[in-house]
Amino acid sequence: MTVLRTHTVIDSPIGELTLVNTDGILSGVYIAEHRPAPDRGSFGEQAPEGFDEAITQFEEYFAGRRIHFTVPTSPTGTPFQRAVWETLKKIEYGTTRTYAEIALDLGRPTAVRAVAAANARNPLCIVVPCHRVIGSGGKLTGYAGGLERKRFLLDQEARILSAGHPRGPGSTHVPA
Repeated sequence: MTVLRTHTVIDSPIGELTLVNTDGILSGVYIAEHRPAPDRGSFGEQAPEGFDEAITQFEEYFAGRRIHFTVPTSPTGTPFQRAVWETLKKIEYGTTRTYAEIALDLGRPTAVRAVAAANARNPLCIVVPCHRVIGSGGKLTGYAGGLERKRFLLDQEARILSAGHPRGPGSTHVPA
């Protein structure tokens, strides 16, 4: 079975984002200076087609009009990594959770380091909100794009919420 990967690069307030599609489904979002750096050779050909929905949702997110991403995704990872990433998607906009809380949510309270490692390998930055995970005591800890970008994303979400946006489960957009 042949897998078709393509990518495009978009501008954002936190720098360039590389979006990767696998067979037409968003499978990666990488921030400039992403650490650990993915193998850019795995991104496939650069092609602007097939990214319209993802680009629109990123534009809405950065403009403060979107709090949940609904673009279809297909991240590649181990079963444990995928379980962590699914748990990350449940962290509400504008809130944070600790690695220990996520480990508890997964029923694996001693797996804090494994949760941190899976969080660091999240291939869908922002869409799967790994930026909402902090260290014990509220300390900002590692982020693939650097702590300045993590702080920007958290501050933006707090600013939107302070403007009175409801973040209920069915709430995707900020009212106009």
